[in-house]
Amino acid sequence: MKKIEIYTTESCSYCHAAKDFFRQNNISFTEHDITKDTQARKELMRKGYRSVPLIIIGDKEISGFDREELTTILKL
Repeated sequence: MKKIEIYTTESCSYCHAAKDFFRQNNISFTEHDITKDTQARKELMRKGYRSVPLIIIGDKEISGFDREELTTILKL
């Protein structure tokens, strides 16, 4: 499976939904909480994003939480 990264904040309900989705489907991911990690915040902004969640699967970047798109990409 491709590497999955997710940029989040603690107060973001869509971030929590995305993480729950991955956990419910037993999918490993690396979380970057931009409220605690200034380097992650800089990386997010360098990519041209200012909102979370940003989900990266391989070389595909998904802004926001879209269950259907994730299901399709991950072939669930």
